[in-house]
Amino acid sequence: MDAIDLKILALLQTDATLSIAQIGERVGLSQTPCWKRIQRLEADGVIDRRVAVLDPVKLGLGLTVFVSVETSDHSREWLERFATAVAAMPEVLEFYRMAGDVDYMLRVVVADMQAYDAFYKRLIASLPLKNVTSRFAMEKVKSTTALPLPASPPGPTLRVVAGGE
Repeated sequence: MDAIDLKILALLQTDATLSIAQIGERVGLSQTPCWKRIQRLEADGVIDRRVAVLDPVKLGLGLTVFVSVETSDHSREWLERFATAVAAMPEVLEFYRMAGDVDYMLRVVVADMQAYDAFYKRLIASLPLKNVTSRFAMEKVKSTTALPLPASPPGPTLRVVAGGE
């Protein structure tokens, strides 16, 4: 990955609807080399997918809840069953296994408190859980899907040796 790849990624993170010609023009490439780079980034898994980001409030999904889950069972089998159950719940947008005082963290988006209550009941019925704590977002202050890309490509660092060692 080089500086041009990073520029392409930065552009795609901001607007994935840009044409290959537009991206190429902005990074100093013609269409074919630009397209080949994007294809390589997709094949390498650097570009995971291209999606439209929707406004949940305009879709009637105005309540965001961060759900902390603690369990007494830390076996691989329990996690697999829990992950399968959570993956089947469309309200869960993100699901993390955590280090620290909670075992799992979920970001849940629903229409309202009644919809969250229905989700909560399904969640606690899915498997035995030690503790479930819900934190309700009052205001979205920042939200982005863009990763903080490095200013220059990652790579080996040069070691300068003084005195001719």
